[in-house]
Amino acid sequence: MSATRLLVLGVVRGYGRAHGYLIGNDLMSWGAGEWANVKWGSIYHALKQLTKDGHLLDHAVPPGRTDYEITPRGDAEHGRLLRDALRRPETRPDLLAAGLALLPSLTRADAVGLLEQRLAALETRRAAARAQAEGWRGPAHVAELHGLWEHAAAGGADWTRGLLDRLRGGAYPMAGEPGSPGDPGSWGRLKVE
Repeated sequence: MSATRLLVLGVVRGYGRAHGYLIGNDLMSWGAGEWANVKWGSIYHALKQLTKDGHLLDHAVPPGRTDYEITPRGDAEHGRLLRDALRRPETRPDLLAAGLALLPSLTRADAVGLLEQRLAALETRRAAARAQAEGWRGPAHVAELHGLWEHAAAGGADWTRGLLDRLRGGAYPMAGEPGSPGDPGSWGRLKVE
């Protein structure tokens, strides 16, 4: 999965209709160039490919600008990518980061459910790494890899528990709640605090 693809769909969905420069400015202001390796060229490539695949509609706006609007197919793809990014622990942090940037697109119950799946997967991964380390019979230094994986899974699980606690406690306005930036087309009326 591409973090850029998810982010571009999420920003277009958030605004309801947006041009490439607006999308890029938002993503760059979030630091996505660092944590998701998003570049201006990758944004425009994603816009063209998502349009070609039927996930976005393009609208020519004089003088020479193109606005993009998400299609029902694109909205479904956004939801699929976002859910996968939150529930599946990956070794690359860009997908989780993209999911977190778009977290309010989900209802609170959906987000909690997906993060509970993530927590279970991380706990399983941690236990498996511990078992591999304990049963390791190869070169001793290679056992450090299993220790690294166990530590990474344990840290991910701890962080996920904290986010679950915050969400269950009412942190962040989620889709369908007052003030949520998660509803389609809601970004134009939001105020930066």
